[in-house]
Amino acid sequence: MKLMALQLLLWHSALWSGQEAIPLLTVSSLPPSLPLPRSFLLKSLEQVRKIQARNTELLEQLCATYKLCHPEELVLFGHSLGIPKASLSSCSSQALQQTKCLSQLHSGLFLYQGLLQALAGISSELAPTLDMLHLDVDNFATTIWQQMESLGVAPTVQPTQSTMPIFTSAFQRRAGGVLVTSYLQSFLETAHHALHHLPRPAQKHFPESLFISI
Repeated sequence: MKLMALQLLLWHSALWSGQEAIPLLTVSSLPPSLPLPRSFLLKSLEQVRKIQARNTELLEQLCATYKLCHPEELVLFGHSLGIPKASLSSCSSQALQQTKCLSQLHSGLFLYQGLLQALAGISSELAPTLDMLHLDVDNFATTIWQQMESLGVAPTVQPTQSTMPIFTSAFQRRAGGVLVTSYLQSFLETAHHALHHLPRPAQKHFPESLFISI
């Protein structure tokens, strides 16, 4: 009996050691998305606000100068010209995925760079605002790309621009400008919301015992 008890004890000890040597990997033990640097988030939010202000300025100029004030009336016209909209499906609060959201942000900004470039020659009055808006979008796209590189999730090569719509008249270019800026405004609203919900470093809270009253 003593021999059997000793054998049972040794067998149980070996089994327990084996379990410790090979830990089980569960979904809950997988590392979560790393928090993004606070400096990146603050810079991105500032860039979004800057683009929104410039974009609104261009929309108002198109309305005041050419009476093109209702983007919803031009949607069918936009379809016929093939003006695309960028998706931020991975940046919604219900399905927020950090890596995919950053990728969609960059892809969307890259698309709007091309669309704004296609609007070149819209008018001499609007050209300065359009040029500055294009530069602001380009800077924001660079910020996103650099952060993707820091995280090691950037593609090995920069994306190439897809075929852009061709505007054959001044009216088409101006109507296209209304639609592009309207789509960009909606894109920026989603981007602004997503940047507020992406993982960020936790705030440091100091215990009251560290503070000595004088």
